[in-house]
Amino acid sequence: MKIEEYKLLDSGMCRKLEQVGPFRIIRPALNAFWQPQLPEKEWLRADAVLTRDSRGNGHWEFKRELPEKWQVRYAGFNLAVKATAFGHLGFFAEQYRNWKSFETGIASMGKEVRALNLFAYSGIGSMAMARGGAMVTHLDAARGMVEWAQENLSLNPDIPANIRWIVDDVTKFCQREVRRGSKYQLIAMDPPTFGRGSKAQVWKIEDDLVNLLKLCRQMTDDNKPFRMVLSSHSPGFSVRVLSNMIEDVFGRGNTEGEEMTVMDSTGRWLPAGVTVSYSR
Repeated sequence: MKIEEYKLLDSGMCRKLEQVGPFRIIRPALNAFWQPQLPEKEWLRADAVLTRDSRGNGHWEFKRELPEKWQVRYAGFNLAVKATAFGHLGFFAEQYRNWKSFETGIASMGKEVRALNLFAYSGIGSMAMARGGAMVTHLDAARGMVEWAQENLSLNPDIPANIRWIVDDVTKFCQREVRRGSKYQLIAMDPPTFGRGSKAQVWKIEDDLVNLLKLCRQMTDDNKPFRMVLSSHSPGFSVRVLSNMIEDVFGRGNTEGEEMTVMDSTGRWLPAGVTVSYSR
């Protein structure tokens, strides 16, 4: 069975039109304050539309029945996708540059590179690290997400299975890794604005991110190359804010940041969060 690609078709009026394999869907894009480029008839062909109420709860309207799960190909990966109640599909398309940098950059960091992917979601970043040659620790507090990531790995037989899967609270796990003396050369994270750990621990990015960065600092070896990739979709956490926070903890290094974006079929870019890469 041919696995069809994911494509961003258009955006505007605070929505985005996406081709997700054989299905066309509309989801909110709350920063798309412009007019769509494609004609209205293209939008009317959508199979499903996600709307949100005033509290942010999602509701799907299905014009055509979608399967519980199907597969798409994006950025060189075969992916299991679902139209979840949260409105997510199982991957964040704007992360593709980070995934590619994991694949291509690990070889230059030496042999037996250990990588840590925190808030690792459905595992595409972890697969990119493994494809690049790293020994990967994939951590997420939700068992369902870790199982989803394992399923994604099974759909990509070319990727080495050198990933260990951890279901745990991020902060608690990192504290134990510090006590064990564990060291990593690549750490990536895309922390949520708010969340709960595996035992109902509360995460608030404005309160907890600095402490997590300090734990990450203790998991580095000053005698080896190190890279951190920190991305965010949280309001107020700009490239400059994230860069300053990292350099406060790790010291000055090679710090680069940008908006994460996805180009649609009309050639227009839709921004979706920011990312910062720090290396030394």
